[in-house]
Amino acid sequence: MTDALLHVDNITVRFGGIVALDKVSLDVGRGSIQAVIGPNGAGKSTMLNVITGLYAVDGGAVSFEGERIDGRAPHTIGRLGIARTFQNTELFGEMSAIENVMVGLDRHHPYNLAIGMSHGPGYRRSEIAARREAGDLLALVGIADDAAVAAAALPFGKQRRLELARALATRPKVLLLDEPAAGLRAVEIESLNLILLNLRAEQGLTILLIDHVMALVMAISDRISVLNFGRKIAEGNPDTVRKSPEVIRAYLGEKGAHALGA
Repeated sequence: MTDALLHVDNITVRFGGIVALDKVSLDVGRGSIQAVIGPNGAGKSTMLNVITGLYAVDGGAVSFEGERIDGRAPHTIGRLGIARTFQNTELFGEMSAIENVMVGLDRHHPYNLAIGMSHGPGYRRSEIAARREAGDLLALVGIADDAAVAAAALPFGKQRRLELARALATRPKVLLLDEPAAGLRAVEIESLNLILLNLRAEQGLTILLIDHVMALVMAISDRISVLNFGRKIAEGNPDTVRKSPEVIRAYLGEKGAHALGA
């Protein structure tokens, strides 16, 4: 892919005798929505953890905007413009929705210790600007009316949206989503689809997601990569992947694939 913003080159990750990723390569095009799917244990979350610096690679490399990033600390990778959400929501439950998003904005509205302790004009200007931007992000994900609600008191679907807003607060160039549709109802998945498509269309955001929910993956992805037992077994547009015999076998097994004529 000529305009790859994120390039995963032949990476291998081992945990003792277990090979979680076996020479997997992936190109994520600038301004695209790309999905990585596969059965449980296929290596999907491991890939996100490698990209964000939580896991080290045993072979291969990860590059972002042409610069190698594997081996760097997670906070360093985050500052380059890569943000992520997690499978399980990781929110500050006692803080309000808007305060959770403001945490993500901290780097972009700084003030020093003296200004913070004195609550002087610089502090007030920074807080007002951060609160305004956080409110805009809550509106972007459709939960502006819940700004003052404690995160723990929000329904699960809104907690998912809040985590998305907090990730967006870091002003990423690439957004990594770890099963964003898990546990959502059909109507919530449809709303999430629209939010993600809007982020790509209006802000040019590049999105890499992993999920088991095909109502999300097939509806919004430009390209899909399929992992099974740590290896990439298929890649292409949604229609190509849907019809792949290798993918059908991975999800349904040999008997299921035979029943479908694959």
